[in-house]
Amino acid sequence: MGIVKHLTNMLGVSREMELEEFMSAAEAEEVDVLHKSADFYVKPVALQTEGDIKVVEEELKQRNIILLNIAPIARNPQRLKGAIGELKTFVGGVNGDMARIDEDKILLTPQNVKIVKKRKV
Repeated sequence: MGIVKHLTNMLGVSREMELEEFMSAAEAEEVDVLHKSADFYVKPVALQTEGDIKVVEEELKQRNIILLNIAPIARNPQRLKGAIGELKTFVGGVNGDMARIDEDKILLTPQNVKIVKKRKV
């Protein structure tokens, strides 16, 4: 079972829930979780335009972890390939990591945060 599916099951979230029930990324930034700020955040970003690449890069520079939704740009394989290539180069340059979570999601981490890609038996 994938980590995202496991977490969604633990939190009681399913794909059948209405989209309106979730906060947008902009709304999530305004939420004050337990009245304390965190050192780093996990932020969802939808890759729709080339400008979103810069948003991802800035978030990674701030040491945030990005859950990237590539579904909006996946209809254009050339644009998707170019965007992923650019992000891969950036992440490698800052000693971060990236891994595909499922068909539409990619996890990107900032410097010195690595993703375990193979499970030990």
